[in-house]
Amino acid sequence: MVMGRAGVPTGQVFLRGTEGLVVNLTATSSPMAAQNNDPAIQASPSPATSQPQTQAQDAEPIELVVTATRTEEEASTVPRSVTVVSQDQIQQQAAGLRDLGDILGKSVPGLAPSNQSLSEFGQTLRGRNPLVLIDGVPQSTNRNAGRNLRAIDPQLVERVEVLRGPTAIYGDGATGGIINLITSSGQEGPTKYTVDAGLTGSLSHFDDSLGGNVRLESSGSSGDLNYLLSGSFERIGSFFDAQGDRIPPDLLSTQGSLADSNTINLFGKVGWNFDPDRLQLTLSHLNTNQDTDFSTDPAVNTLPPGSQKALARGGLRLEDQSAIKNTVVNLDYSHPDLLFGSQVDAQVYYRDYFTRFFPFDGARFQITTPEGFRIFQSRVESQKFGGRLQVDTPLVKDDKLTLLSGLDYAHEKAVQPVAIFDNAAYDASNGLAFNQIGDRPWVPPLTQSNLGLFGQLKWQALERLVFQGGARHERVGVDVDDFVTLKGQSITGGKLDYDATLFNLGAVYTLTDEINVYADFSQGFSVADVGLILRDAPAGLSFTSLSPEAQRVNNYEVGVRGKWDTVQASLAGFYNQSNLGTTFDRNTLAVVRAPERVYGLEATVDVQPTQRWRLGSTASFVEGENDVNRDGTYQALNGFRIPPVKLTAYVENETLPGWQNRLQLLYSGNRARAFNDAVDFRGVENFLTLDLISSLRLGDGTLRLGIQNLINNQYFSPASQLLRLRTNDSFTAAPGRTFGLQYSLEF
Repeated sequence: MVMGRAGVPTGQVFLRGTEGLVVNLTATSSPMAAQNNDPAIQASPSPATSQPQTQAQDAEPIELVVTATRTEEEASTVPRSVTVVSQDQIQQQAAGLRDLGDILGKSVPGLAPSNQSLSEFGQTLRGRNPLVLIDGVPQSTNRNAGRNLRAIDPQLVERVEVLRGPTAIYGDGATGGIINLITSSGQEGPTKYTVDAGLTGSLSHFDDSLGGNVRLESSGSSGDLNYLLSGSFERIGSFFDAQGDRIPPDLLSTQGSLADSNTINLFGKVGWNFDPDRLQLTLSHLNTNQDTDFSTDPAVNTLPPGSQKALARGGLRLEDQSAIKNTVVNLDYSHPDLLFGSQVDAQVYYRDYFTRFFPFDGARFQITTPEGFRIFQSRVESQKFGGRLQVDTPLVKDDKLTLLSGLDYAHEKAVQPVAIFDNAAYDASNGLAFNQIGDRPWVPPLTQSNLGLFGQLKWQALERLVFQGGARHERVGVDVDDFVTLKGQSITGGKLDYDATLFNLGAVYTLTDEINVYADFSQGFSVADVGLILRDAPAGLSFTSLSPEAQRVNNYEVGVRGKWDTVQASLAGFYNQSNLGTTFDRNTLAVVRAPERVYGLEATVDVQPTQRWRLGSTASFVEGENDVNRDGTYQALNGFRIPPVKLTAYVENETLPGWQNRLQLLYSGNRARAFNDAVDFRGVENFLTLDLISSLRLGDGTLRLGIQNLINNQYFSPASQLLRLRTNDSFTAAPGRTFGLQYSLEF
């Protein structure tokens, strides 16, 4: 319902392509307004509604983003590359495979393709690690487990905002950018229920691969309260490659698989509006457990490395398999006009995280204990609490100059223990029986505290020119007690203190109503994963002897964006460098702290030639290199950091009213430079996948069908290819042709 103060507005309602109903309103004035004593009615209509606009202008939505600046901002005024993946896009893609890593890998320029596993291993953003947030809560741990995109059901995500490129806007860890998963909120109005149910599986092995999911959601409002409650269960079956062979569920190449797993996700969000304040409480609990009878067959290693893909075999006897548990409590408060017209936002949160990996034979990595134990299974346990406070203050009239200031604090305790299994039982069963006989730390308990203070100015210097710039100072403290490594080496604990002051400055100039250009300098930073260093530290090492210098990344970016009625396009170029890298040596897996530089280009285009047709494409090129010997000679960064050229394309058609079909392509190119520089074990070969997604309005709901890898191409992820020449059991094929059938009903 739309009400006009000065008169009845006029309007139109029409259907525009796949966007649905569009409402076009024009405000009108009334002669009675001048005779009314109500000053609110006597006020003139706002400039945004006082002049009639064309149908095309009114129909074009204004895209708002929050991640790039931490405040609500028009995307066209942000001097950075930002990709927004909407809820409709997520639900559309989730019809094929309910995996956010896979969805974003096919949607976001600069983000490497997914491994379709539990881990984001090798899925970098612009060649560096991104910081994953859920409603602003960081999902990373100081002992990086790389499973951050698996921490929530995709159906609960209202939108994903991806800030591409290094930034310190949220603090430590975003050297590649930020992936912010923004969850759904309660709808205004009477209670509405949503039921989702679906099936997934392989088209070549239907019975063994069959999985399914069901979700029930309730959303609505009552008085000043609005709420959303959701519960879901998902079973994922076995995966099979394009040749019909079962894919090993332990996936040595990517540190874990989604295959043969069960997931429960409980979610609740309650908001209270006590005008003008708002208080919102969010609770989320996810529990994923793998339950499989299969593991990798070591017999493939009798053949020359690189000559045989990994194969699965039955008979696994392992009680505690790969798992993820993530519980988050998040309380948000906002006030639009607390002092001097300032918008105040505050947040406190608590996160309890647990993840467990598949067991491994330590002898392969030269890890044994003085007692001779060598079969291990690691897990990461983390508890983190923190808070954020920010104040957005207008410094002059009409918000031409505003200051955003505030602080962030986080405190985390994390540890990585290992379970120890009986060698004799493991050897007698040829690697199938895991009988636990002990438990001990691999990475000792780490306590890390982060405190960040920041200030950010936004200045609209001219009608078409906007500047943004600011600074952030971060202090990080890491504490470790004395401990003994698995190899029996005694390590002296202590405390390391890191600090960094970082700056950013950017500008956006609007050339025309359709085109704007931008340039930006920003800095990001990250603290080293000291747990990775400590677990294999030499005897006599003192923790305080490690370098207290954080990785600082200087990023330069320029770009142009265009938005017309039927065409949207963008082009961005970037270059960033750091004096201390965080890549690792291919033989020792030790962290290499050497100067690095990463650069690349990204392009996007979307076209709507008619109301029934949509098509588009993205292109991503990333390259990186480091100077290991610090002699001015740079060599290529490894393929786990730098992905090959990535191209995506789609064509979408509304075949009949209410029935839409989409074909989408993903091409990952060759990359041999790191192999030629003796950094990788081999070059990466190209692959191509084609997906079909179809949605049909059926009754009061929507039926979606997704077919992944429609052409049933046999291919291998870059991570799998890179490990191929070490052992064949790391050379794991990707899934062949799979399907997903999903029905969503609202009532």
